[in-house]
Amino acid sequence: MPTTDLLRVLITGAAGPAGRATARRFAADGHLVALNGPDADKLTTTIRELGLPPDASLAVAGDLTDPVAARSVVDRVVDAFGRVDVVAHLVGGYASGTAVADLDHDEVRQMLDQHLWTTLNVLQAVVPGMRERGFGRVVAVSSQLAANPGRRGASYAMAKAAEEVLVRSLAKEAAADGVTANVLVIRTLDDERARAAQPNAKTSGWTTPDEVAEAIAWLASPAAAAITGARIPLDGRG
Repeated sequence: MPTTDLLRVLITGAAGPAGRATARRFAADGHLVALNGPDADKLTTTIRELGLPPDASLAVAGDLTDPVAARSVVDRVVDAFGRVDVVAHLVGGYASGTAVADLDHDEVRQMLDQHLWTTLNVLQAVVPGMRERGFGRVVAVSSQLAANPGRRGASYAMAKAAEEVLVRSLAKEAAADGVTANVLVIRTLDDERARAAQPNAKTSGWTTPDEVAEAIAWLASPAAAAITGARIPLDGRG
């Protein structure tokens, strides 16, 4: 951990359910949180709705599919907080319904932009500083479809598989520098808490935003310092 034990956390996709839960979780422990997404107004609203302290939170809008914009996002967080210790990469986006033989190349490109290129761009902007300081935590949320694709969902599954390979490759490269990189795998994000309200075989393996946030917080903690390159499933109930 950094000597202050106070983490600077960059959360991408921060206006979504998992992003909001993660921001709330880290802020509850007094850490500094920077919320990223494409819409500045949504980020500001999220900070207000979550009641995050103004001196310990930051809205930093930017399109991570653009490497220049991604570097600007990281630079703004560093200017405000001094460094980035943790990246919780929660950028969403899903496309399905088309067979491989009929896949639109634009759909594939869109999914790669959302999941591969956003990940690569933010990591290239933030990891050099982590390695220089000898500490960093990267956590990306993925899908079971990356390893076990279904029918008519190849563009999303390919993009998530590529993202996982990228993160786990980083784990191999940066382990000696105190930087860990891990992937959390979910089946369905249970943002409506359907698993508790309507328990059944279908919902039993769903994952709540708070469970995602707790897993990320644990991976950022000293207790998880030896965990890197892992693909951790959060669907253990079913």
